[in-house]
Amino acid sequence: MSKLDLLVKYIEKHNKLFIQMHNSPDPDAVGSAFGLQYLLLQRGIEGEICYKGEIDKYNTQKMIELLGIRAINIDDIYNMEEDDLIILVDSQKGNSNLEDFIGNEIAAIDHHPIFQKTDYYFSDIRPEIGACSTIIASYFIENNIEIPKNVATALLYGIKMDTLDLTRGVSHLDLDMFCILYKLADIEIVNKIQTNSLQFEELLAYGNAIKNIKVYDNVGFANVNMDCPDSLLGTISDFIISIQEVEFSVVYSPRDSGIKFSVRNELDYLDAGKLVHDVLKEVGNGGGHKTMAGGFLPAENLHIIGDIDSFVEDRFLQEIKITKRQFKQ
Repeated sequence: MSKLDLLVKYIEKHNKLFIQMHNSPDPDAVGSAFGLQYLLLQRGIEGEICYKGEIDKYNTQKMIELLGIRAINIDDIYNMEEDDLIILVDSQKGNSNLEDFIGNEIAAIDHHPIFQKTDYYFSDIRPEIGACSTIIASYFIENNIEIPKNVATALLYGIKMDTLDLTRGVSHLDLDMFCILYKLADIEIVNKIQTNSLQFEELLAYGNAIKNIKVYDNVGFANVNMDCPDSLLGTISDFIISIQEVEFSVVYSPRDSGIKFSVRNELDYLDAGKLVHDVLKEVGNGGGHKTMAGGFLPAENLHIIGDIDSFVEDRFLQEIKITKRQFKQ
C-alpha cells in the first residue's frame, strides 16, 4: 500500500478537511499543499488549504495568483470545528511557526527534523529531503497519477526555492522529482514568478542587515533592526552566507512579540537546527535542518538576556566553539 493510500485510509468521511501550511507560508509550503489537495481529490476527498499570518513575499503571492491556488487565512474561516480533520504540510505540531488550529491534526507531511514527538494517525517526515514539495511529488509517481501543469509548476518552484536552486540540502529524490517536474511545468510562469521579486520596502531590511553585519572568523551576524517577515529574514540570511568570508550566518529581527532568527550553515561539523535549539532552549525555541534553521525568543523573556546583540553573538559563538572542540576530539 502506498503512502497516499495509507493517508487516505486514515481520513474518515468528515464534512471538512483542512490542509494547513505553516504561518506566513513560503513557496514550498504552498506547492506541497496544492499538490496534496489535488492528490486527495483524485481519491474523492476535498480539502481546503489554510494558514495563519500574512503571505508577505511577492514571489509567493505571484505564485498563488498565476497558478490559481486558493489558500484561505484562518481569520476568514469561521466554521472550523474540533472534529474537523487537519493535515499538516511542511510543518509539525509544536513548531514555533505553526498556529494550533481548533481542528484535529491527524497527519503531518514534512521535511524538517522532529523536535516534538507527536502521535499522528499518519506521518511522513523525512529530514533528509530538501523540500516538502519533493515528498508530495513522489506520491504522484508512486501512484501513477498524472501531474497537471499548474501542480507541476507549483511543486517545481517549491523545490527550487527551498533548495536554493538545488544547491542546499539536496537529496537524490529532490533531483529525481525536479527533473520529472521540469518536463511538465510551465517554465514561463516560473520565470514570471521570479522576475522583479524584490519589493522596494524590503531594501530597508537589506540595508539594515548590511549596516549592522559583524563577522567573527567565519561566523556572520546581522540585526535587521526592524520587524521583518519570516520569508524575507531567510532570504537575507542566504544573502549573508553568500559573502565569501561567512560560512555560518545568524540573522535576527526584533518584533513586538519577540525576536525571530534565521540561521544558515555551510560547515560540516555544525548542525544549524541543533545549534539554534541549544542556544535558545532556556529562553525560546528553535530548530531546523543541518544547513538552515530558525528560532524565536518571546518578548516576555527579553529581560533575561540583557543586550540583544551581545546575547546573540556570545551564545552562538560559545555553542559553535564547544561543538568544534567536540568534533576535533
